[in-house]
Amino acid sequence: MDLLIPDIYQKSIYTISYYKLKQRGIKCLLFDLDNTCSPLLVKKPTIKLIELFSKLKDMKFKIIIFSNASYKRVEPFKKELLVDSAVRCYKPSKSKFLKVIKNFNYDLSQVAIIGDQLFTDILGGNRVGITTILVNPMSTYDKNLTKILRVLEKRWMKKMEKRAIFKKGSYYE
Repeated sequence: MDLLIPDIYQKSIYTISYYKLKQRGIKCLLFDLDNTCSPLLVKKPTIKLIELFSKLKDMKFKIIIFSNASYKRVEPFKKELLVDSAVRCYKPSKSKFLKVIKNFNYDLSQVAIIGDQLFTDILGGNRVGITTILVNPMSTYDKNLTKILRVLEKRWMKKMEKRAIFKKGSYYE
């Protein structure tokens, strides 16, 4: 069950204290794309996202879009945001996490995953041993598999709330 508990929980990618992440030694940010950085049906980054990523690059973070989506879905974001990407990551599988971390020459302690799903982003990041950051989904529209995972997430969150371990909407750093 600990593998489903994020290290940090924030409302959105725009409310995360990236300065605190820097202080913790984080150098590389793996961003999930769908419903973390952009709603599923949106085909290119917003000005707000472009500005955030520009600020993060100025802070010397390495930014990688780390998505289960296809190259076709991720490429417009990669090109416009001028960042690296990893596609078809099959989160929560550990293999793509480890491959990307090795290829970019980071220690596990220097990497964080930011995503909106417990059973993919958070579980995968915790299995590997990197910092995990959960944010609320940007949209309620999801693919069919994600809809199923959301039902399981909701049940898990209720169970964790009863045990006073995790509560949706109670943000922490």
